Parts: sequence; structure tokens; C-alpha cells
Amino acid sequence: MSPSPVEEKGTSTRRALSSTRRSALGLAAGLGALALAAGVIALAANGSSRPAPASPGSGPYRGSEPPAGIQLPSFELTSYRGPRATSDELRGRVLLLTLLDSQCTDACPVLASVVARSVDRLTPAERSQVRAVAVTVDPAEDTPANVRRFLRARRAEGRLDYLLGSERELRPLWNALQILPSLDSGHDNLHSAPLRLYNRGGAWVATLHAGADLNEENLLHDIRVALRARPDTTS
Repeated sequence: MSPSPVEEKGTSTRRALSSTRRSALGLAAGLGALALAAGVIALAANGSSRPAPASPGSGPYRGSEPPAGIQLPSFELTSYRGPRATSDELRGRVLLLTLLDSQCTDACPVLASVVARSVDRLTPAERSQVRAVAVTVDPAEDTPANVRRFLRARRAEGRLDYLLGSERELRPLWNALQILPSLDSGHDNLHSAPLRLYNRGGAWVATLHAGADLNEENLLHDIRVALRARPDTTS
């Protein structure tokens, strides 16, 4: 039986509505893809949705400069040589602070060597106002004997102190510095290893990184900028 004119009209209407819906869905999908592409392009252009950090060299230091006012965390640890060492004893001098693992064969030897050579290049008057200190990130393996062997191999003994302690003593300092210790990573070469510079008032003023901006010239420059700054400033 042939469809009636009314049935044919109803069928045509349903086909037209179906075609319209498909067109609308296609248009929406196309617009969604364009919006996604625009978002990806914008993200690539900005690097991320977070505010960009201050660029290195924007101030007087050659290292990256942190937000102003961050102070050296309090701690009390033991030098590999035996005496206790506290953060309070370091105030009043420019402090070079880094994190080392005596079994590390990657960034740690570079850090220790650059610090030692830079300290040697300071004048006697400058050297009396500067302390270079490393904090262990592997308390189990960083025994006094291993640390001494590591420092001697880098000619850093007598130039770079190396502080030891139990995990209970070290964990608050690691957390305050927001670093990853090799104790947590499980690998001697996998840990945070910045070289932080603190001025005589205890304010963190710059950071240098092995393989990036850490070299003798940059470190000497930043030490001398910190020495010239007033002790009560945050820069």
C-alpha cells in the first residue's frame, strides 16, 4: 500500500529534523575543537596557567632570585668533623648552603668543586665573612669517613663544611627548604641540589644550579653583591 500524502509529509519532516540535528551537532563539535585548540595555543604561549616566576638576572644577582623575606630555617646539626652547628651561628655572614650526597656522581661533585674554588678566590677579608655549608640528603650513607673522602676528592675539605644528623633531625630542615632528599628518592643521584645564597641577615637572596648558572664567576659575583648589602636588608 502506498503511503498517504500525510504520511509522506511526516516522513519528510522527520528526515529534515534529523538532518538539522546532525548539522547542529557537527557545528558544536567543530566549535568545541576550535576552543580546545585555542586553549592549547594559549597554554603553550604562556608556559602554564600559573604566574611566571621572576626571571634570573632581574635584580643584582646572577642566580635566580626568590621572593623577598624568606629566612634561613632554624636547625641544629653536627659537622662531619664533630662539633655541633646551628643556624644561629651562621647569621652575620654570607652563607652558601647546598644539599649533598657523598655517593652522588652527578651534580654533587660539581657543586663541591665550584664552591671550593670560589672560596679560594675570595680575599682573606671576604673569606672571613663567608661560610659554605652542605647538608646531607642521605644520612645513612653520609658517614664522617665517606664525607671526608668525598670532600678530599673535590679539594673542598676546609672550604666546605658538611652537616650530618639523623632523619628526625634533618626532616624538618628538608621540609622547610622544600627539597627532595635522596633518602626519599632511593637513588644517590636523584635529589634536590640547589646552591642557595643567604645574606648576612639570614635572608635567602639567590639560587644557582649545577649545569645551568653555577660557575665560579657567577658565584663570586653573587657573594660580593651579598657582602656589599646591608645586613638588615632582604636582598
